[in-house]
Amino acid sequence: MSSHTPSKPNYFAIGDFRYAIRRFLNFSAGAARDAGLEPQQYQLLLAIKGLPPSVDPTVGTLAGRMVIRHHSTVELINRLEARRLVRRSHNPRDHREVFLRLTPSGECMVEQIAAVHSVELQTAGRELIATLEEILKPADRPVRKFRSVSKHRERS
Repeated sequence: MSSHTPSKPNYFAIGDFRYAIRRFLNFSAGAARDAGLEPQQYQLLLAIKGLPPSVDPTVGTLAGRMVIRHHSTVELINRLEARRLVRRSHNPRDHREVFLRLTPSGECMVEQIAAVHSVELQTAGRELIATLEEILKPADRPVRKFRSVSKHRERS
């Protein structure tokens, strides 16, 4: 048994952090819809684009990155393929395995939406970091006051 007693959670900071995340996710969903995609469709495009070169873009890998079930990932891929934003190809070493690639249109779409996100993250990212730092403060440090008014515009 450890002699270290966990400190009481900073509920205000945790609440602020969750609020900042929700606001960013709301912004992100709106940006995807403004570009003509459903939020999960954009997330899948971004998951493909954002994979490290050493990781194969398989359905299983993408399902894991999206934290959704395999069959839900397949359905998203079907919709994106119908819109010619992604393309399937078989693994040359194992034809049972399917790789996903962005088409030129898919590349353009993810770049357009990601650019909007980058601008928003200049502000939202700083707030997320500040709230996370507040959560991680040692218990003996003073707690920041709760912010009741947002500096950011809300998306409906």
